[in-house]
Amino acid sequence: MRKEQKTALVAEITEGLGRASIAIVSEYRGMTAGEATEVRRKLRAVRGELRVAKNTLIRLAIKDTAFSQLDGQLGGPVGLILSFADPVELAKTVTGMRELGEKFKVRGGVLDGKPLSSEEIQALAALPPREVILAQLLGLLMAPATQPAAGSAVPAAAAPTEAAPTDAAPSAAAPSDAAPSES
Repeated sequence: MRKEQKTALVAEITEGLGRASIAIVSEYRGMTAGEATEVRRKLRAVRGELRVAKNTLIRLAIKDTAFSQLDGQLGGPVGLILSFADPVELAKTVTGMRELGEKFKVRGGVLDGKPLSSEEIQALAALPPREVILAQLLGLLMAPATQPAAGSAVPAAAAPTEAAPTDAAPSAAAPSDAAPSES
């Protein structure tokens, strides 16, 4: 690989890191071309990508970025997995590749500038999807708005029953106002 190609590859990876929400370092050993293609297809389905490059080029790309903490996880045959959408979906996809066994392992990653171990990535994968979390949050925000409405309906319903005895009192007084009967 010539220097111009290496520089272009570092620029591509750096640009991808600028758009990424999460980056994961994976180790791959003995994967066939078909398995690698399948991994890339699954990652593209969740708006992610797998970049394979020399560790020195990846180190140059992550230098002075929010993903610089990935440096300690580089070494040997590794791939850099980037997600441009929901990090939870990517974590679910990556941890779901267990059928590859020892050929594909997650070493760790970085989310929002914070390093993640492989166990933390598995915990991230256990979270519900973003849409479900937003729906639950919306439900929590709407609950207080509906409770006062329900609370104000109870006194309004009780008010007419209290007014009923006052209406009954004048009707009881009306017969006494009637003309005395002749006896």
